[in-house]
Amino acid sequence: MTDLDTIRHGRQVNRQTSRQVGRELGRLDGTTTLQVARVEAQADVQAAQVNAVAAVAQRAMQGVAFVSQVEQQLGQAVPLSVTRLQAIGDVAALAMTQVVMRTAETPRTCR
Repeated sequence: MTDLDTIRHGRQVNRQTSRQVGRELGRLDGTTTLQVARVEAQADVQAAQVNAVAAVAQRAMQGVAFVSQVEQQLGQAVPLSVTRLQAIGDVAALAMTQVVMRTAETPRTCR
């Protein structure tokens, strides 16, 4: 083998290596792009879940406040009913709390 053959052979290997490196870098770039897209998509889903929980929690807090107000007004109008009104108000508040908890847990079970 002459020096010229060695140089040609070396250049061929370099070209081949260069093409392999280029292909691999292209694959890595594609893989990275997909991974970033998946992370961003998951972030969008999680943000939507947070918004859903916040909306349900806000509505539940308003509901509990309304039930408490009605409970107080009715208790003042009929003092003998205070204990029963409190029990009903507590059950209603607990039911609303359970709805908020289910809303917060639901996205985890949908994966």
